[in-house]
Amino acid sequence: MTYDTPKVSIIILNWNGWEDTLECLESLYQITYSNYVVILVDNGSEDESIAKLKEYCEGKIKLESKFLEYSSKNKPIKIVEYTREEAEADGGKENTIAELPSNKKLILIMNDKNYGFSEGNNIAVRYALEVLTFEYVLFLNNDTVVDREFLSELVKIAESNEKVGIVGPKILYYNFCGRDDVISFVGADLTIWNLKEKRYGAGEIDKGQFSEAREVDKIEGSCMLLKRTLLDKIGLFDPDYFTYWEESDLCFRAAKKGFKLLYVPNAKIWHKEATSIGGTKSSYYMYYMTKNQFLFLKKNATRFQLLSFLIYFFGFKFWFISGVLTIYHRDVRRALSFLKGTLDGIRMLHR
Repeated sequence: MTYDTPKVSIIILNWNGWEDTLECLESLYQITYSNYVVILVDNGSEDESIAKLKEYCEGKIKLESKFLEYSSKNKPIKIVEYTREEAEADGGKENTIAELPSNKKLILIMNDKNYGFSEGNNIAVRYALEVLTFEYVLFLNNDTVVDREFLSELVKIAESNEKVGIVGPKILYYNFCGRDDVISFVGADLTIWNLKEKRYGAGEIDKGQFSEAREVDKIEGSCMLLKRTLLDKIGLFDPDYFTYWEESDLCFRAAKKGFKLLYVPNAKIWHKEATSIGGTKSSYYMYYMTKNQFLFLKKNATRFQLLSFLIYFFGFKFWFISGVLTIYHRDVRRALSFLKGTLDGIRMLHR
């Protein structure tokens, strides 16, 4: 590398998804970048997540993945455990792993309940800000697998310009009709008045057509690298979102403070997409995606943009989505979640 290797705090959130989490960790512990610490936050899981994580770190679970070969060289992985209360009281056990290489240690924070994506990650960031010395935070979904060079490429671009605040990789679908070369996300721009997201390349086979770094409005929350200086200026995720739209809000706040957001083509990961909540066709997904768009507008839109969205939403979108869900799909549960998300979103505008 022709640049320094600043320390990166990598935050992964787990909620009843230990199988995905272990595959993610195995890929992460094989990257070429050498200066990082993994903070795994278990968000009140009710399955075997903690037990399976400990077995994996002891070398008792040998993973199989089409993206990598299991390695026993970095096992055992030493775990430092904290409850949420202990982490928020500034930890104190880090010295026991300070001398270990990055791929031989893990900090585990065990939350007492599910705090959602926003606050679950915030708990880890607050701990890291108070206790750890680092220059970057990487938010990484547990249902991802990373390329060995992904973090090196992200840091290289982030270090190239002091105005760059957030960078994100090329995100490919983990399995798209049997393929692993189909693009999910290479950056997006957002039109606020109708909340239309121009998601570049989605569904296209990756043939190198997005090989140039690009400044964008949004980096996806499944993998985003942020400078510590940015967090010091704009703060953390807004916990009112719970999940969904929180990364869009963070990206817009960063841009308002003059930071650039860049898509990095040479950094690559694969994403399974919303596996922890039952996929994008779940009622959970429908509710939060609907409700939180109103919160996003309340925080980021002008009065004219908000009025334009409400006219568009209730003049067309509300009736279209309701009709598709009830008449075409005959999915009453998701239709009710959409209605509840709409009602709660409208109430939020009046708070």
